[in-house]
Amino acid sequence: MWGGRFASGPDAIMEEINASIDFDRHLYRQDIAASKAHAGMLGKQGIIAADDAKMIAQGLDTVLSEIEGGTFEFKRALEDIHMNVESRLTDLIGPAAGRLHTARSRNDQVATDFRLWMRDTIDTIDAALAGFQRALSEKALEHAGTVMPGLTHLQTAQPITFGHHMLAYVEMISRDRGRFADARKRLNESPLGSAALAGTSFDLDRDMTAKALGFDRPTANSLDAVSDRDFAMETLAAASITSVHLSRLAEEIIIWTSPLTNLVKLTDKFTTGSSIMPQKRNPDAAELVRGKTGRIIGALNGILIVMKGLPLAYAKDMQEDKEGVMDALSALSLSIAAMTGMVTDLVPDAPRMKKAAGEGYATATDLADFLVRSMKMPFRDAHHVTGRIVAKASALGVPLHRLPLAAMQEIEPRIGEDVFSVLSVDRSVKSRLSYGGTAPKNVKAQAKRWLRKLEKEKA
Repeated sequence: MWGGRFASGPDAIMEEINASIDFDRHLYRQDIAASKAHAGMLGKQGIIAADDAKMIAQGLDTVLSEIEGGTFEFKRALEDIHMNVESRLTDLIGPAAGRLHTARSRNDQVATDFRLWMRDTIDTIDAALAGFQRALSEKALEHAGTVMPGLTHLQTAQPITFGHHMLAYVEMISRDRGRFADARKRLNESPLGSAALAGTSFDLDRDMTAKALGFDRPTANSLDAVSDRDFAMETLAAASITSVHLSRLAEEIIIWTSPLTNLVKLTDKFTTGSSIMPQKRNPDAAELVRGKTGRIIGALNGILIVMKGLPLAYAKDMQEDKEGVMDALSALSLSIAAMTGMVTDLVPDAPRMKKAAGEGYATATDLADFLVRSMKMPFRDAHHVTGRIVAKASALGVPLHRLPLAAMQEIEPRIGEDVFSVLSVDRSVKSRLSYGGTAPKNVKAQAKRWLRKLEKEKA
């Protein structure tokens, strides 16, 4: 490739550290598509002969079929996907293959390939996240009225519904999809034609290649186009936030399936056993999703650190951009699939959930709200009175709805029999009718809205 300047080949160690074919081979579809677009443009502009452009396109189609058919031999001595494809193209069509690299550098070539690959991967992830939202929404609709304990500080707070809990993740994933969409929009500019860093003296039609590859426009600055990987950083940032959301639900599934809580059951599809303890059922799929979050966040840190001190334009450090990104987005895709499967698979224990929802004086806020509404008591006073009533119930070892009326009246004489109408967990969740609240009526409406929206997206 650079034999005109160098008299001998690289040392074996240099060849080993310099090669990227082990991971950038995944860019083969994008590399061939970009090369076909470039060759077509060169031919149209008269920069190369039309017959050569046609031969190049046909040869690239053959290379693509060989790679997809598993007969293509990738050679580490050729370093990367670009030179592996070009070398095989030369074998197929002869000297005409050498014209393909006219007005192009591997710098703009890899920047173009990587953006195309990233765009394709974002689209795949978005579709998977939509499927995850669908599974969550269906579970929410099914369990719109299934009462469960709502927690703060991992302590019983207020009763909510399981459907409401599922919809919380639907909203989170919606924002995640928005972040990926934003990243996709910003990366969708074509670096092709920027050459090494300064552009080229050839009369290129960069709008033509951008359009052929589905980009919105060509990049406006050749130096920027080959120098930055902010599109990879931004996508990994979106991936990291998404993986954190997945990890939080995974953690909850781990807690819910523990015999200490027994709120949810997972089948054999998403659990494993123990090599020594026959009784064990481990939520390993959820634990692995939680674990993969670390490597996804680590990949973001990795590329940020690689890029932080690089002067413009290209430096070989940037070869470290793809392996971590590809690994992280593969891990994210697997995590989304696993979480979608677990959400579909899990079965809440509704009686146990309802019982747990009533423990820990979860309807205390309902009592305070009752005092505010029925007695026009300032909320801070109602909070104090309710705290004393809860302390009384705790001392007697009874739940709030079992505390005798007389015991409550010792603390607040104006309390009447109607107080018991607000102390059940069912009444509590049904009363939360404010927009975004946990009332089953709200949950059904929101779940149906999301399912309609997701169905419309598919159409």
